[in-house]
Amino acid sequence: MSKTVISSDKAPAAIGTYSQAIKAGNTVYMSGQIPLDPKTMELVEGFEAQTVQVFENLKAVAEAAGGSFKDIVKLNIFLTDLSHFAKVNEIMGKYFEQPYPARAAIGVAALPKGAMVEMDAVLVVE
Repeated sequence: MSKTVISSDKAPAAIGTYSQAIKAGNTVYMSGQIPLDPKTMELVEGFEAQTVQVFENLKAVAEAAGGSFKDIVKLNIFLTDLSHFAKVNEIMGKYFEQPYPARAAIGVAALPKGAMVEMDAVLVVE
C-alpha cells in the first residue's frame, strides 16, 4: 500500500521527524497538533485559546487531506490538567456534530513547548 504525505501551510510546520499527516488508502493518520500559531510558530496564550488553535490546526490538515471534521473517526486529546476537560467538551461541540468520533482524553505530565493541550486524529476520506 502506498503512503502519501499530507501537509498544509495553514497548520504549524512539523518541529521534528514526522509529517503533519500520512494517508494510507482512504485512512488519514494525523500527527499530534499543539497550539502553535502557524504564522509565528509560537504558542497562543490561555487554555481556551490553545484548545481553539489545536482544533484549527487539525482542521487545516484535515482539509489538506481532502476531508473535514465529519470524517474524523478517532480523536485523542492530551491534557496537562484534566480539570480542563469540561472546557474541551464545550469547545469541541462547536467543531463537531453527531455522530461524534470515538475519543480518548488522557492526562499527561507535560507536552512539547509547554503546551496545555495536544490532539491527534484518524480520518476516513472517500
